[in-house]
Amino acid sequence: MITRDDVLAWLNNFRQVLAENKTYLTDLDSAIGDADHGINMDRGFIAVQAEISSNISTEIRGLLQTVATVLIRNVGGAAGPLYGTFFLRAAAACAGKTELDAAGVVAFFQAGVEGVRQRGRAEPGDKTMIDTLQPALEAMQKAIGEGSSLAAILDAGTAAAEQGMLSTVPMQARKGRASYLGPRSVGHQDPGATSSWLLVRSAARAWREGVA
Repeated sequence: MITRDDVLAWLNNFRQVLAENKTYLTDLDSAIGDADHGINMDRGFIAVQAEISSNISTEIRGLLQTVATVLIRNVGGAAGPLYGTFFLRAAAACAGKTELDAAGVVAFFQAGVEGVRQRGRAEPGDKTMIDTLQPALEAMQKAIGEGSSLAAILDAGTAAAEQGMLSTVPMQARKGRASYLGPRSVGHQDPGATSSWLLVRSAARAWREGVA
């Protein structure tokens, strides 16, 4: 079962991963965007850590709502609203719950991914974070349908997320700043898809010991 403390551990892990990959994500964004994705995400999750350290909710829903608010307020470009929407919708899926079982975790991700897709009006193939998140969600749904453990479900989601991220390289962008480049966006890995892979991978890493 995933508790509020487990969610907090995931957020802290993701913050560390973003700090380690800040330059990498920014370099990816420099090719097809504003060259600030890594910087913005790192700044946003530093702000998240500061907020939840001083004003931590006792509930999963409240914790995630705080994350959403801080990201929308502190992360520039499209990433703030999109990641904020992910956590806001995920929070709604956790209403009234103190723990999440495997079905709850998949519902959590499903709500978040659907929120991102609706907010960004993006579909698979548009060269966005949806190209990572949608395959990850589908892999999780398939794994839970097969009766897999939560650890196996998270591993399946992480593997699919990585493949989805890599699939953005040959795509031509149809959304966001990258779409202005037209054919010149081909051959570059999408930075939002990359940070989304890190998000899913961080969940699997942070929750592995407690869900095996």
